[in-house]
Amino acid sequence: MSQHDTHENPQAEELKRDEEVLEQETAEAGQEETVVGDAADQVARLEKELQESLERSLRAQADFDNFRRRTRQEKEEFAKYASSKVIGSLLPVVDNFERALDSSRETRDFDALLKGLEMTFRQLEQLLSQEGVTKMETVGQPFNPELHQAVMQVESDEYEEGTVVEEVMKGYTLGDKILRPAMVKVSS
Repeated sequence: MSQHDTHENPQAEELKRDEEVLEQETAEAGQEETVVGDAADQVARLEKELQESLERSLRAQADFDNFRRRTRQEKEEFAKYASSKVIGSLLPVVDNFERALDSSRETRDFDALLKGLEMTFRQLEQLLSQEGVTKMETVGQPFNPELHQAVMQVESDEYEEGTVVEEVMKGYTLGDKILRPAMVKVSS
């Protein structure tokens, strides 16, 4: 058909328009099927990724729970046996005390007992020092309630007011931590 024929024949022109509309609708339907197909593929892919993420999350949670349980068990075990090293180091001191006592019971030599006790006491002091335990120096120091426990106030011409004049019981530290405050008498 020529262009001239289509102007004279309105039915032919309408038929041509209908064919063009049909072709366009068919093309659009194909695109919609492709879009719908692409969307379905994308949904399936996203569902798979979601499932993998959930599984990874569950594994990570299980790993964390296992780690927390293991850490708690290790902490409990450490607390239970933390003193075993120090106690093991104290056993030779205990042995020496026993030997000194046994020996003095048999011989009744109290000078030898005193000498044995002094040697054992030095061994104990050395062990404590190796573990980082130190005695507090208190006499002549200003009274400090964080380090000292005052048991009495006394008059003193030798020391200023508020100064430790006598140590009733020694205080000890382990590094920066106070194991036991010193019991002291303070000048008033």
